[in-house]
Amino acid sequence: MDIATRVYNHKWKIDPIIRSLIDTDFYKLLMCQSVFRNKPDTHVVFSLINRSSDVPLARLIDEGELREQLDHIRSLSLSRGESTWLRGNTFYGKRQMFRPDFMEWFEGLRLPPYHLERKGDQYELTFEGSWPEVMLWEVPALAVLMELRSRAVLNDMGRFELQVLYARAMTRVWEKIERLRGVEGLSIADFGTRRRHSFLWQDWCAQAMREGLGGSFTGTSNCLIAMRRELEAIGTNAHELPMVYSALARDDAALAQAPYDVLSDWHEEHEGNLRIILPDTYGTQGFLDRAPDWLAGWTGVRIDSGDPASAAEIAIRWWQDRGEDPREKRVIFSDGLDVDKIAELHRQFAGRVKASFGWGTLLTNDFRGLVPEDGLAPFSLVCKAVSANGQPTVKLSDNPEKAMGPAEEIARYKRVFGVGAQDSMEVIV
Repeated sequence: MDIATRVYNHKWKIDPIIRSLIDTDFYKLLMCQSVFRNKPDTHVVFSLINRSSDVPLARLIDEGELREQLDHIRSLSLSRGESTWLRGNTFYGKRQMFRPDFMEWFEGLRLPPYHLERKGDQYELTFEGSWPEVMLWEVPALAVLMELRSRAVLNDMGRFELQVLYARAMTRVWEKIERLRGVEGLSIADFGTRRRHSFLWQDWCAQAMREGLGGSFTGTSNCLIAMRRELEAIGTNAHELPMVYSALARDDAALAQAPYDVLSDWHEEHEGNLRIILPDTYGTQGFLDRAPDWLAGWTGVRIDSGDPASAAEIAIRWWQDRGEDPREKRVIFSDGLDVDKIAELHRQFAGRVKASFGWGTLLTNDFRGLVPEDGLAPFSLVCKAVSANGQPTVKLSDNPEKAMGPAEEIARYKRVFGVGAQDSMEVIV
């Protein structure tokens, strides 16, 4: 594929940013099915949050073009082939991962309306409605904004300039892959959908990973790419579930129990490698200290904030204290990874746990230093549930720089979950 020519000639009507409702992360569909089963009537609001205020999205991205892309997403529905793939494919060794009632609902789905307003140099973009519908806006909304920002920067480049740019970016990715070839026993997947440079670029990166790493490349979080390229679809669950369950809690006691209620519901639905704990929503140490014993039997943990080595050590001690062998447990590192950190963590934990890696933005959007003023450098953009049934959501994280929610609610959650002093870390992506 000549990506540079596609970029140079692109017209959005024939080359839309989001091509399918399954151009999303696999974990969103798994979570959506769980929400559809357990909390279908919950009313939520999702909102765009640009943590990188120095990136003026409203000055870079034309509002009309943004609306066209969002309206296009609302016109999408599952194709017959996509439905067949979801209904009949084997995921994580399980056939019929998605139940017939969920699939019937999903096949009839059109995403609900959005609210878009310019506020200074940024956009206010929100989605409101029933949780199973609104949650599916998150990944495509982020992908649209990231790619429109890329297109804005690339818009005035000529054909040869674009060819050189992409040749340099491809060389950078391939050099990273060559370095990872030397990591014995590596297990790594593409987690780069939400903040990718573009769909075409993510697709290219996934193919490069498969060719360059062979069996060490375990798959992609992107369902559409997984289907088209016959790759494994990778993913489990995310912070969204405990954030919304916690917002629905009636009192402090119910709040303290909410993150475990999430996993209890998940436990009933999934087994094996889908039983991965994400413990950092309200602090990893406190979550594990209070966790019920049955959670220690789960397959592993995903580490997504704070110092990854420290969090892995906490998980190892927790398993040991509960009579579990950490060498049989999987630890998935997924926060702001690049080659040096991947190699370092693999060396540190090889033989102690089954270490694996979800490589995100710095795989699918590393154009740092390749255009003037570093205009394509990745930045931190998220789309999160900010309320549920009228109550604000809160995320604390193991890194206070990632915390979100009203100040008084953050203080309450810190008290309920016993979160002490935290060390701030720069949020790269």
